[in-house]
Formats: sequence, structure tokens, C-alpha cells
Amino acid sequence: MSPSRGEITALAARAAVLAKADLTTEAVGEFPELQGAMGRKYALLQGEHPSVAAAIEEHYKPQGPSDSVPTNPVSIAVALADKIDTLVGFWAIDEKPTGSKDPYALRRAALGVVRILVENGISLPLTSLFDSAYQTASYLASKAGRAFGPDLLAFFHDRLKVYLRDQGARHDLIDAVLAGGGSAPISPIVGAAKPTKGGAVPPTSHSGAPPSALPGISPTRGEIGQSQSDDLLQIVRRVEALGSFLDTEDGKNLLAGAKRAANILAAEEKKKTRVAATVEPALFREEAEKSLFAAVNQAEREAGEAIQNEDFSAAMLALSVLREPVDSFFERVLVNDEDQAVRANRLALLARIRTATDQVADFSRIAG
Repeated sequence: MSPSRGEITALAARAAVLAKADLTTEAVGEFPELQGAMGRKYALLQGEHPSVAAAIEEHYKPQGPSDSVPTNPVSIAVALADKIDTLVGFWAIDEKPTGSKDPYALRRAALGVVRILVENGISLPLTSLFDSAYQTASYLASKAGRAFGPDLLAFFHDRLKVYLRDQGARHDLIDAVLAGGGSAPISPIVGAAKPTKGGAVPPTSHSGAPPSALPGISPTRGEIGQSQSDDLLQIVRRVEALGSFLDTEDGKNLLAGAKRAANILAAEEKKKTRVAATVEPALFREEAEKSLFAAVNQAEREAGEAIQNEDFSAAMLALSVLREPVDSFFERVLVNDEDQAVRANRLALLARIRTATDQVADFSRIAG
């Protein structure tokens, strides 16, 4: 029987108390490479729960690209807490890796978080974890007011790119997914949640499906202005779905149409050409305009619903209905009409194509 959320919480708290205790022993002092392994043995001899003993050893994992990741929920919780606490602490005092210098192995810590989340299929909003780590770190009190969340999240995105490229993912698809998905207010990381009397940060109310490795925990995506992508597992699934979609004929053709729309918009925006704030159907002169407008409305709605349900394959399928209307529009409609109102309306229609596809990814960043 799998442990309940309450049991996991209690075991993880106990493991966190004991996680570094073996560092004070003579055995580890003489042989530092035994840290964690000796702690596990001591814990079992002391009669601790097997999951607590395992977490004491496994919370250091993964220590390299070839090392395994912890799979026990208690070990996962302690490993994530240890690594994120370390990263938040260093970012809060503005001590970050520079160039090839990384004396505190912060890149390895971040890559460890990436692997633990992705390889265990865990969906977690990183910004809320940054908040919790910052609020409970009493040693950072003198640095109160420093906002570092967006920069730390960007660091995780860089590590995720490295990981995905090693797995064979296309770099342009990763960039497109990170740049897409809309935007939301950036979590400032400081002052977001107040610790309770015991020093703990009260849990945030969340909804959604619980991650497979952590029973009963069901976080939602955090708010982040750069790409709204602080859920690394969702990024990976978007990249996979986008790659599969672009391998189809519909995907290739839609990519060409979406990039053409984006290029026209970019050129006109650079010239400060007026783009209507909204599309006005009364200004349509061609049937292709009406067809595209209807298709965009449908695709935008259905793709948005699919993304809310974290069904990214369905989101791609929803966008595929744009392929024929987009092709037809460019074949039959002259965007730069002499009538300025008509031109502005057609540009607004192109902007709607960009908005619809941006829910999934920034197609302008995709090669081809």
C-alpha cells in the first residue's frame, strides 16, 4: 500500500532532520565519499523507517548525468528540498555560476532537480517552491526584498535545454515552447507567503492531477512573466507534442503559414502601420477572411481548453484546423489593401493567428 500524503510529509520531515547528521561522524570525516551511505546505515540501526533511511542516502542524487534519480516519494521530497534550498540561498545573495566557474556545483544541483521532476513525471510549479524556500530561510533575513525568481527560473530553463538536447530534442522547439504560452505577472519571490509560528510556510491552494510519484500532491502552474513555464514537465510534454505535430503535413504547412503571418506583422509593426485592436467582421470583403476568422476562433478556444487540461497533443490537433483557412487566406486575400481600415482589420486577423499558435509555442522561432 502506498503511503498517504500525511505519512510522506512526516517521513520527509524526519529524513530532513537526519539528512546531514552523518557528516559529523568519524567515518565520514575520514572517508567523505561515504556521506549518505553511512547515514542510511546509522538510521537503520537506530530503527528509523526504511524510507527515511533511504532518503538520507538518496537525497544527494543524482550526482552526475550517469547517476540514477531517486524514485521513493520521501527521497524525492528531501532531494528536491535540499537542492532548491541551496540554489535559492545562493541566488538570494547573488552568488551564481559565471562562465566555466561553478565552485558550488549549482549547475549540477539544478540539473538534478530537472531530472528528478521529468524522469519521475512530477508536475510542480518551481516559483512556489522558490517562495517557500526563501520564506523559511532565516539566514537570508538580511537580504529581504531581493527579487531573484525570474533569473533563477531562467537558469533552470537553461539546464532543461541541456538535458533535452542530450535526449535528442531540437533546440528550436525548446526555445519556441519557452517563448510561447502567453505571459503572466512575475512572482517576485519575496513576501509571497508568510511563515507560520513554527517557521513553516502555509501550503498554497492548488488544483489539478497529482504527480505520479507524490500521492495526494496536486499543484498548479505558477505565474511567471517570461514564459509562464515554471512547470518543467509541462515544457517537456509541449516540446514532444510540438515535434510530433510538425512531423505531419498539417504541421509543416501551418508552420509556414504562421511564420508568414508573423513576418508580415513584424514588418508592418516596424513601420508603425496601424493594426486594429480587434477584428471587425463587417469589414470582411472575401470569403477567405470569414473562413479564417471562424477557424481562428475555434482553434483558439479548443487549444486553450486542451492546454488547461494539459493535453498538448489535443492542442496541436486543435491548431491543425487553421492549416487550410490560412493557406486559402494568403492565396486569395491581399493584406495591404488600399483601404486603411480594411488593411488594419486584416493585420488584426493575422495577429489572431499568432495569438492562437502562441498558446502552444512561438512558431516564429522554429526553423524551417
